[in-house]
Amino acid sequence: MRQFVILFIFSSFIFYSCNNSGSTAKKEIIVFHAGSLSVPFSQLKGEYEKLHPDVNILLESAGSLVCARKITELKKPCDIIASADYFVINEMLIPGYTGWSIRFATNEIVVAYNEKSKYSAEINSSNWMDVLQKNDVIYSRSDPDQDPCGYRTVFTFMLAEKYYKRNDLAALLSEKNRDFIRPKEVDLVALLEANAIDYMLQYKSVAVQHGFKYIELPDEINLSDPSRKEEYKTVSASVKGSKPGTTITVSGDFINYSISVLDKAPQRDEAIDFIAFILGEKGKEIFMKNGQNPLYPLVSDQPGMVPEKLRQYLPRQ
Repeated sequence: MRQFVILFIFSSFIFYSCNNSGSTAKKEIIVFHAGSLSVPFSQLKGEYEKLHPDVNILLESAGSLVCARKITELKKPCDIIASADYFVINEMLIPGYTGWSIRFATNEIVVAYNEKSKYSAEINSSNWMDVLQKNDVIYSRSDPDQDPCGYRTVFTFMLAEKYYKRNDLAALLSEKNRDFIRPKEVDLVALLEANAIDYMLQYKSVAVQHGFKYIELPDEINLSDPSRKEEYKTVSASVKGSKPGTTITVSGDFINYSISVLDKAPQRDEAIDFIAFILGEKGKEIFMKNGQNPLYPLVSDQPGMVPEKLRQYLPRQ
């Protein structure tokens, strides 16, 4: 009898322990984000998880348009979407999937290369378009239908045609080396590292993070200057929409990234807290270190819909 009682108590203890082990499981925050955010978001994840050991942040990168389609077409669970273009969230996810977004960072288009790139000793901000058109030069860019860097590259070509007064420049640049178009901007990195290409049209932050040399382009064409917003808006492109067979027209604008929590986020409160961390001082520090300037002041087109915890980061209305 005594052995039976001891065995019963021991079995009960094991059963209780097993059934309560789940109570200490980490909460998982699922983040779909632009490929160009991979490095800073990985660092943000590490710093946040140190402060919150009960949270596991799952990062999944893709072109921003693809990130949105994972939500609208594939119905994949997601807490946070961070896009390289506020347009993606505002046009493809509001109001059906979220009611707000916050613009939080900027960037610029550059021509990136390495020491083995052909003509690397002579390329500059005045002749880059001529170097790219040389028959023995290969350059790469990302897909406009999948990635904002892709359609922003097209905008840069269009604006360059006007700025340099070079007829047909945009068409010439857009048609060359189409076999080297890739789904997202960070896919170009491996091509340049392997010397499979000579140049890539890229975000400055990605070039900085991977130690590439780069040519800075005039503000009139690099999409970095908020004061030139109206100039940038004179160009546009059609890209695939949120549903198969549809298209949407994207107009030029200065580069500004945006972020939001989905209405049906599985871990909504934790997701909002992580965004607060991104928008705070530590987040700004990490972005600056990675060659990407935080946007100041932060902007939301739907300030009244922004969660209360995040409104402190917006200008007072």
